[in-house]
Amino acid sequence: QVQLVESGGGLVQAGGSLRLSCAASGRTFRSYCMGWFRQGPGKERELVAAITSSGRTYYTDSVKGRFTISRDNAENTVYLQMNSLKPEDTDVYYCAAATSWGIPIAPHEYDYWGKGTQVTVSS
Repeated sequence: QVQLVESGGGLVQAGGSLRLSCAASGRTFRSYCMGWFRQGPGKERELVAAITSSGRTYYTDSVKGRFTISRDNAENTVYLQMNSLKPEDTDVYYCAAATSWGIPIAPHEYDYWGKGTQVTVSS
């Protein structure tokens, strides 16, 4: 069993930055693919970024060049650095862990989820 706890969300003006953190329990953290999803009211949950155990990364097109995902296996933590934030980035952001190979894209491919953290970008 893995528990994921997100932190770092908040309110920021457009153009600003936030850094999300996700602390994971368990000794097998380093073997998981970790992902950051986001979801707004009436919207489907969307994969924003993911990082494999070997450090390979994925970004959805709308955040490329602005967001950076990273992980610290010694600290069992994954980060999402978000720069040049836009109002359309406003959502609840969720951390998730997948035990499958590669970079899963769909939410159902992830095995463990955090409770989410709110990110609000004002114009």
